[in-house]
Amino acid sequence: MKILTGKSILDQVAYGPLRVYHRQPFQLDFLSHLSSGDEVLRFQTAQRRAVLQLADLYDQAALVVGPQAASIFAIHAMLLEDTSFVDSILSIIQTQYTTAEYAVQVAGTSYSAAFAAMEDPYMQARSADVKDISRRVVNILAGTDAGAVQGDEPAILVADDLTPSETVQLDKSKLLGFITRGGSTNSHTAILARTMGIPALIGVDFDESWDGQLAILDGYNHCVYVDPAPELLSAMEAKRRADLEQEALLQGLKKKPNVTLDGTEIQVYANIGGVGDVGLVLQNDAQGIGLFRSEFLYLDGDDYPTEEEQFAVYKRVVETMAGKKVVIRTLDIGADKQAGYFGLDHEENPALGYRAIRICLTRRDVFKTQLRAILRASAFGTVSIMFPMIISVREVRDAKEILEECRAELKAQGVPMGEVEIGVMIETPASVMIADELAQEVQFFSLGTNDLTQYTLAIDRQNPKLDAFYNPHHPAILRMIRQTIEAGHRHGCWVGICGELGADPVLTETFLRMGIDELSVSPAAILPLRKRIRELDLSRPAASEPLDGA
Repeated sequence: MKILTGKSILDQVAYGPLRVYHRQPFQLDFLSHLSSGDEVLRFQTAQRRAVLQLADLYDQAALVVGPQAASIFAIHAMLLEDTSFVDSILSIIQTQYTTAEYAVQVAGTSYSAAFAAMEDPYMQARSADVKDISRRVVNILAGTDAGAVQGDEPAILVADDLTPSETVQLDKSKLLGFITRGGSTNSHTAILARTMGIPALIGVDFDESWDGQLAILDGYNHCVYVDPAPELLSAMEAKRRADLEQEALLQGLKKKPNVTLDGTEIQVYANIGGVGDVGLVLQNDAQGIGLFRSEFLYLDGDDYPTEEEQFAVYKRVVETMAGKKVVIRTLDIGADKQAGYFGLDHEENPALGYRAIRICLTRRDVFKTQLRAILRASAFGTVSIMFPMIISVREVRDAKEILEECRAELKAQGVPMGEVEIGVMIETPASVMIADELAQEVQFFSLGTNDLTQYTLAIDRQNPKLDAFYNPHHPAILRMIRQTIEAGHRHGCWVGICGELGADPVLTETFLRMGIDELSVSPAAILPLRKRIRELDLSRPAASEPLDGA
């Protein structure tokens, strides 16, 4: 038996034969037998076809993993139409008289290397995306495909790496799990795998000669056993059965209250990225929607969504939730969420740049269109509005002033509206430090722990080189969360968490002891979180104090 270690994507067990996946190498002609004009036309035709393929991939992924995770394919389409990238391809064709596929491969390799060499981790992450789109266009031009990723029988897939497009197209009926040499636990591929419920290990130095051998992928212990001993295989089969039984027990928690053994009650809401996720929210019995990421409306199209288009979507979600609270986060675009028609300039540090509320307050026409649509939808259920990326009281007051302008306009037009709660995302150290002042302006806080962790620790969680330094349990983060809860409660605000830490079972007790009012998590995490809540007894002393840890 051989044992290899890696980093786990999902706490699950899989076992079965290994299947090693090799991408077919490209055999590309350099010189073209056609004119440069014909080669340019070939590229433009392949480019249009690739964009259509990416649109189909987005639709396919949105049904499986939701619009938020699927947005990577919208980003790929934008990269494929990037002026600099396209001009580089055309220049190679026209000055070197090459074939279109050769020009795409050369330009793609060059751009990918340039992104990988940048200091900004966000820009480094674009390197893999450029490789993915370049490979797609070359395959179209060459009339080839990437080769069969999966065989006819269920297996654990083994590869150097998997692209997001390959991952989302995997046939789950034939996929037991996957193992890769490269990648990051926070990469687009990892996020897709986690959302799809696929056990996976990354960073595994496997031997390709093991193709076809029986193996166990142990996500709990971050390792893979090749040619396992019979007793280990029996133990893992038992573990797998236990996982399935546990899932059945979780389903039995539906319709039961989220109350600890000592009687402490907490609201458990769901995060969604679009209308397609509402079915999962209802299926998992969430008490409401704590984070509706409205930016998918902007990422899905080629132009700004109209007031009517947005109203139709918000109204549908609000009506479907039948009176349960729906917290709509206003437009949070910029950084890794780009829409070409916004005409945003390139930034050296986009995570700290022109994004979210900063765009809304300086482009009032865009902001007012969204706010009017939300206010109109509020007549059909319980709606809250949440402003992202807040760092000052001035921003909140300006946003509220614009909101009141919209309300006055709609009232003058005789348009019905409901009462709307106003809240802010606490996702920057600045907002934590002025939480007392912010709480006097709004009715609720929602802690965006993903960005709060990133900005507080000065670590980009998308950068795999920093995995060893990234600690979401850092006492500085937990103290900031406690400080925010206390400030909110001093001024009558309810306080929730909508970042990934909200679903971390290790911290559930800590958050409840801090007095958190609401946890909003992905639909798949709702039932496990409810189980954890119902097992706690806050009347007993805490076993440990995470805030004091390092």
